[in-house]
Amino acid sequence: MDQQNSSPTHVRMEEMKRRSAQNNGSDRDLAPGGSVPGAQPPVETDPAKQRRRHETAAGIPAIIQTLRYIMGRMGIARGTSALFEVNKIHGFDCQSCAWPSPDDHRHFAEFCENGAKAVSDEGTLRRVTPEFFAKYSIHELLQKSDFWLNEQGRLTHPMILRDGSTHYEPISWDDAFSLLAKELNRLESPSQAAFYTSGRTSNEAAYLYQLFARQFGTNNLPDCSNMCHESSEAALSETIGTGKGTVTLHDFDITDAIFIVGQNPGTNHPRMLTSLERAKRNGAKIVSINPLPETGNFRFKNPQDFKNPFIAVGSGTRLSDLWLPVKVNGDLALFKGIMKEMLAAEDQEPGSVFDHDFITKYTAGFEPLIDSIRAAPWEPILASSGLTREQIRQAAQIAMDAKSLICCWAMGLTQHRNAVATLREIVNFLLLRGNIGRPGAGACPVLGHSNVQGDRTMGIWERPSPRLLDSLAERYHFEPPRAIGTDVVDTIKAMHRGHIKVFFAMGGNFLSATPDTELTAEALQNCLLTAHVSTKLNRAHLVTGRQALILPCLGRSEIDEQQSGRQFVTVEDSMGIINPSRGRLAPASEHLLSEPAIVARLAQAVLQDRSHIPWQEWMDNYSAIRDEIEAVIPGFDRFNERIAQNVFYLPNGPRDKREFQTKTGKANFTVNDFELFNLAPGYFILTTIRSQDQFNTTIYGLDDRYRGIYNGRRVLFMNPEDMREFSFQQSQPVDITSHFEGQEREAQQFLVAPYSIPRGCVATYFPEGNVLVPIGSVAEISNTPTSKSIVVTLTPSPNVEAVRTELFAQMAEAKRLPAQAVAGTAKLMTDGQR
Repeated sequence: MDQQNSSPTHVRMEEMKRRSAQNNGSDRDLAPGGSVPGAQPPVETDPAKQRRRHETAAGIPAIIQTLRYIMGRMGIARGTSALFEVNKIHGFDCQSCAWPSPDDHRHFAEFCENGAKAVSDEGTLRRVTPEFFAKYSIHELLQKSDFWLNEQGRLTHPMILRDGSTHYEPISWDDAFSLLAKELNRLESPSQAAFYTSGRTSNEAAYLYQLFARQFGTNNLPDCSNMCHESSEAALSETIGTGKGTVTLHDFDITDAIFIVGQNPGTNHPRMLTSLERAKRNGAKIVSINPLPETGNFRFKNPQDFKNPFIAVGSGTRLSDLWLPVKVNGDLALFKGIMKEMLAAEDQEPGSVFDHDFITKYTAGFEPLIDSIRAAPWEPILASSGLTREQIRQAAQIAMDAKSLICCWAMGLTQHRNAVATLREIVNFLLLRGNIGRPGAGACPVLGHSNVQGDRTMGIWERPSPRLLDSLAERYHFEPPRAIGTDVVDTIKAMHRGHIKVFFAMGGNFLSATPDTELTAEALQNCLLTAHVSTKLNRAHLVTGRQALILPCLGRSEIDEQQSGRQFVTVEDSMGIINPSRGRLAPASEHLLSEPAIVARLAQAVLQDRSHIPWQEWMDNYSAIRDEIEAVIPGFDRFNERIAQNVFYLPNGPRDKREFQTKTGKANFTVNDFELFNLAPGYFILTTIRSQDQFNTTIYGLDDRYRGIYNGRRVLFMNPEDMREFSFQQSQPVDITSHFEGQEREAQQFLVAPYSIPRGCVATYFPEGNVLVPIGSVAEISNTPTSKSIVVTLTPSPNVEAVRTELFAQMAEAKRLPAQAVAGTAKLMTDGQR
């Protein structure tokens, strides 16, 4: 998302719009042909339980859960030792979220509960060996839950699933790379391959990966950003000239107000709670805008506040001053309403609300925006947002009272059809009072994976800038491909249609993370070869192409020893800070390779004499890779020298100098219309969410204490009044059907859980809910799947026991069996299924 590593904003936006327009209406026949066995997580046989939710985030329960998880996977001594290396300058960067660490002083324990689970999950003593794969067939593994698969431990050997085989078997690294070279080089065109990247990949590995793919001849570089913050990149690039946020951690210490929109820090970015607590103690007002009441947005008990004698019994710090329970995808209307209240106050006392000096000097498009705000009627604003005029007025007043204000957001905003428009409206809101490029103010998209930002900066993008390609051509003496490649959605479509035949994934769980689970499964099965670089077993290893490879790699917490000695890598966090990461644990297996080594050896095997790049030299010494990054990627001057001393910030024009690399050369106000969801009776808008006990698609446990859900995940959160209207009972199983352009997709056996969510809206966890997200339902411009707004209907699930009893009753009638025998047989069948 680095604007300095991208084409001029207006050119890129036109490319986005053209591709989006090409997709509209052309994929209505693209639907899964049937059910792929095991593609979806299995139905739970032991139903989830709903109890009272925890109303304070972190505290003693977080400490207890952290210790329990460490002890169960790493052992207390090894686990504790590893945790105190997390997010330290001379330790390793956390594998989970991208919330930044302090520049200099770092706490004794610079991690959260989820970070501790990520470290323990990677550092587990459990192992998935060749003997494991000999024991379990693919069919048997597909019947296991995602939680069970992850719990089996670290992968230890490269494995192959041969064409027609029922089991994975070991393969040497040399043979694995030979197979990859054979299949890639036999393709009719390089565009018949795709190279996916997750947000865990280091800067060094990502740089090599994009360079290899482009020397191979393709820009098919889909990445996890396509599914999360692509909408942020599109909106910010157009409006302020960079795809990144414009704040630093210090800004949270001095800001007057923080708007947290479509984000749940307590579950997804727990270390952010410390920054919010500090901001609150410094006098900041916090507004939480989210359909569900999220514990982490309300109260926080800092488990590292050892000086507080009431840590075990107190109620913690109250964070939010105002919670706005907006309807799903009602955020654009809400911010339109907030600005309408601000405009009314400005009209009453001109110059008292808007920063006209900033607007005149640094922005374009102010008058059309003001005209659109004046013309917007209140009735649809209130109907779309689901809020009252008074609630909107309270939010506007906090904004107007604040001399500096930060807007934070996450995937609750980025995964809607109008996501880009919504984020542009938030930029409008910031620009009106000059809240870009000054202390304590700015835009803060919070990324959900540790190096998703760095991957983009390194050039992992299907739409590379001419500047990047020219730099690669000049330095490495080859002509990179200039055609736009495929993002995640387009890659799935191309695999499904047989246009992409080899799929290579650098980390992640592609099947479970992506939309339209059944169609994605069919797409993967259409490939000649699928290969996954991984640390742990996941469902993407089990729904494969004709042949499949599992390539086990070092974890970030592990020592990386290469020819020149011990290596370290770097990552970029949500605020554009480059951090070093040095593994400390012994590798889980002697057969693991590092990600840079895997990419370098892949390049050597595939390109052979076609490449004169010193892949071996780079694999032996990562400092040489950083020299290459310095030469090609802007902002990395004296890379090795600076990273050896400490962290450093990449340049950010809007933040640092109020410089905006846009078409106008200024920050752009935009006019964004919203539309009401006119749902027919019995239809709902479903949004997918994470549980408190997971990170992305990795399931750490089956509890979500912040929402009161225990021992299960197939639940549907629903407003109690909607439950009464449609005669649903608590814990009643329902089937969910999504509707899109005449197509239906179904997810079965979800238990209804009453919850405070706006009427007409429902929510469920992903990846279980991803099967409902149509491949053709994407955000305009960014092409991001609309996982946060899906039109659904609900029907009671068939009562399995009743159906079977009726079946056996019919058999009894035909065969004159005793009624007692019928009931007993039906019960035995049902119990056996459970």
